[in-house]
Amino acid sequence: MKHQKPRDEENRGENNGSNSIKMNNNMKKKKRLGGGGLSLEAFANAKTKGDFYNLSIIKKQKEFYKNAKHVKKYKKLLKQQSQQHDISSAIRSVEDENETEDGSSMGLNKQNKKNPGIPSLKEMYDKKHEKKEKERIEMQAVLQAKKEEREKAEARRKAAREKMFKKTRAGQPVMKYRIEHLLETIQNSAKN
Repeated sequence: MKHQKPRDEENRGENNGSNSIKMNNNMKKKKRLGGGGLSLEAFANAKTKGDFYNLSIIKKQKEFYKNAKHVKKYKKLLKQQSQQHDISSAIRSVEDENETEDGSSMGLNKQNKKNPGIPSLKEMYDKKHEKKEKERIEMQAVLQAKKEEREKAEARRKAAREKMFKKTRAGQPVMKYRIEHLLETIQNSAKN
């Protein structure tokens, strides 16, 4: 036999870089299950929940925005009413000037007459309110009917259950009710 190189020397040749990379990859794949552990700061931060989700804060924010919305709506209505009041007072002053100049009461006739084509806000509100009230009463009637039907069905099932579970003195089931139940189911299936 001729001089043989040890295997380590063969590996040290041209392929030395690729083999070392393969070994490093294999070593990377083999990790321990325990891991290195967390630092004390990371552990403390992991225990506490972040500020991004706190139910009580979210509820308070919702309530705040809801209240702000109502306040904004209220201020808007006040502003509209004050503008309407300013407009109506300006119209009245112009009408008063017309009365004094003409000596007629044209302005009063215009105020007393309502435009039949435009429904007033009160009428619109009453119609809408009546419609909602009717819908609410209908829904209550439907819900009441469903509730009564459910109670009747539950009472029937309870009575049938009591009959099915009746026992004799010896603890045997009473077959009379079970046979009646079977007969009823057969008759119902024959009708359908």
